[in-house]
Amino acid sequence: MGDMAKYGAVLRPENQKVADRGNGVRTIPLVSPGCGATQLINGITMFAPGAAVGMHWHNCEESVMVIEGEAIVVVNGKEHAVKEGDTTWLPPNVPHYFRNASRDKPMRIFWTYAAANATRTLAATGEEHPIAAEHK
Repeated sequence: MGDMAKYGAVLRPENQKVADRGNGVRTIPLVSPGCGATQLINGITMFAPGAAVGMHWHNCEESVMVIEGEAIVVVNGKEHAVKEGDTTWLPPNVPHYFRNASRDKPMRIFWTYAAANATRTLAATGEEHPIAAEHK
């Protein structure tokens, strides 16, 4: 970490390792404890046409901005259509998920968690995993 932790970092998505999360969903981790972050993490998740992540929740606040395409975000069972520039904020432990609303165009989101030790708990299984584990 050295200078990065002391002076900050410039992180370029094209230089980061992409994590394949399956079902047409891929994540590019950006800010993480690996670059010295102690209070937040963020990244970009890309959804193939029609792709979705499963219902889940986090142990901290989360904000997501749609940066390409159109999506459906389901929060606590209610669907909301969102487009480029629309931004969500979720408190901890609120069940939600995103899906690409398009059948032929990609969709991308930029997400931020308000804790470097953010976790994702999958509703289907109850399994909890650290988000930073995807930053390897």
